[in-house]
Amino acid sequence: MRPSFAISAATLCAGSILAQTPPKAGSPEPSDALIPWLLQEEDQLRQIPFAKVIEDTTGRKVLAIDPMNVTDQRILKQIGSALDEVVRQLNQPESAIQDIPRINEASGHFEELMRKLLNSAPGLRCDFPRTAEGPAQRSGYPDLRVVDLETKRVYYLDPKLYAAGSRESSFRTFYFEPKKKTNKVLDDAVHLVAGFEHAPRKDGGRKFTRWDLVDLARFRVRLKAEFQGSNRDLYRPEAIVGTSAK
Repeated sequence: MRPSFAISAATLCAGSILAQTPPKAGSPEPSDALIPWLLQEEDQLRQIPFAKVIEDTTGRKVLAIDPMNVTDQRILKQIGSALDEVVRQLNQPESAIQDIPRINEASGHFEELMRKLLNSAPGLRCDFPRTAEGPAQRSGYPDLRVVDLETKRVYYLDPKLYAAGSRESSFRTFYFEPKKKTNKVLDDAVHLVAGFEHAPRKDGGRKFTRWDLVDLARFRVRLKAEFQGSNRDLYRPEAIVGTSAK
């Protein structure tokens, strides 16, 4: 099986399993088909085109940046100017982001400032994407939706923060969780990641040293099967077989 087809097979397999009626007594469980399939296809699920994932899960196309397209040239220039200003403002000692202990908690400040700056750019509208059911949603991919008012071309924009020296890291920094109700990819669009590098400053703060704008049209992802459970699932009274003395 070719990697480009793997997500289609995954979607069809999962869809057929979910569509089944509850199994009768003695009949195979849905997991009896799913788990062996995941194990068998593990190698084929490591280099899946992100554009294929988006198309198969949302029905929308990922459009590539065209360096010869005047609209793309103009939008990239406007986004680049906004990112320069984001770095300038958030590097100020009085910036609220300098007092945030964990860098993972700073992404909301980037989203808000990028949204503000891009909305002030001529001919652009930037907002938090809406889900298929209508309301705007902050969590999940993508974080921002930029529209060129002249051509109606849509650009999804997702900020990412990473520490200096970690560009070659193999740890997960990007994920996309397909869900029908909370899907925010509702347009054929360009998909961009704005990566901001940061390093510690002598005064204990952070210095944002550079940004890169990444076109996800040729980005490849891997599927990691993960079985989950919550505390509610775990600590069921009927499952507890021992506890501490009161």
